[in-house]
Amino acid sequence: MSKNVLLLPGDGIGPEIVAQAERVLKLLNEKLNLGLNLDSALVGGAAIDETGVPLPDETLDLARAADAILLGAVGGPKWDELEMSVRPEKGLLGLRSNLELFGNLRPAILYPQLAEASTLKPEVVSGLDILIVRELTGGIYFGQPRGVRQLENGERQGYNTYVYAESEIRRIAKVAFEAAQKRDGKLCSVDKANVLEVTVLWREILDEMAKDYPDVELSHMYVDNAAMQLVRAPKQFDVLVTGNMFGDILSDAAAMLTGSIGMLPSASLDANNKGMYEPCHGSAPDIAGQGIANPLATILSVAMMLRYSLGENKAAGVIEEAVSKVLDQGLRTADIYADGCQKVSTIQMGDAVIAAIDSIVQH
Repeated sequence: MSKNVLLLPGDGIGPEIVAQAERVLKLLNEKLNLGLNLDSALVGGAAIDETGVPLPDETLDLARAADAILLGAVGGPKWDELEMSVRPEKGLLGLRSNLELFGNLRPAILYPQLAEASTLKPEVVSGLDILIVRELTGGIYFGQPRGVRQLENGERQGYNTYVYAESEIRRIAKVAFEAAQKRDGKLCSVDKANVLEVTVLWREILDEMAKDYPDVELSHMYVDNAAMQLVRAPKQFDVLVTGNMFGDILSDAAAMLTGSIGMLPSASLDANNKGMYEPCHGSAPDIAGQGIANPLATILSVAMMLRYSLGENKAAGVIEEAVSKVLDQGLRTADIYADGCQKVSTIQMGDAVIAAIDSIVQH
């Protein structure tokens, strides 16, 4: 049975990196008979320029009908002066909320070939393999009421609401516990229960649910300590689970442990493993159009898509093996370049991955 994949290139470097990922998808579709139908649509700033809104109805309809979605990136200074309600990022948030993509999986894996690219000592990060499970559709980013108001004394005040319902906590905790079961059986829940009541409830529910997962060792850590520990001794972690805002911050910090955020994929899943996949980095408008962006995070996001939403584990493994082969060859985009390596463009990196996939599939 055929499956539908929607490509959303978006803004900045998005079109450049998604183009390389699309080449990979098409090649595997052909070589391994995956039965995928590819379509594309507008989102973010590109959609604003064309339609006036960051998430057109047509795009949302295609996203709802798709089995999986690959997103490039949204946003850039071109749209910074727009009202908050119509900025490019609202297209991304709209997709997450409308499709109920509540579970964000962000792996931080250090490829051995890139140990020297990390700003931390190789002995601290070598062998790093962390999975951050971030709640994605609740918390302070979506909580109501929110806004900017004027007080009686004439002073302006900005306000946001940090809120989680018990059901929201339970469903993301379930994702995290099950992920830990498939890995090393260690789950660290990150909160700020010493000052935030919402995370007191978070911690209580995690403790309650832990009884149903006796094979998982649950621990708790305040977010400020977790940020410090990620830099001090990151290999102590296996799976971390946390709320939307804390997860946003910690996953970007973890990304840099691996040498470059340009290497890290992510998945945003609903309750049935339908997902939207995207690189952890943003639209990088400062390098857009220069052909130097690293497409590997987007290509590895395709591997996650094939594994989690499309049930194609073999094809996912082929991509991951191909990326490792390319790194073995010493090919590097600017963000992961080191002395003694060969600096390549976005397209050249795509070419190398395509060649490696061809070689793997033929054997």
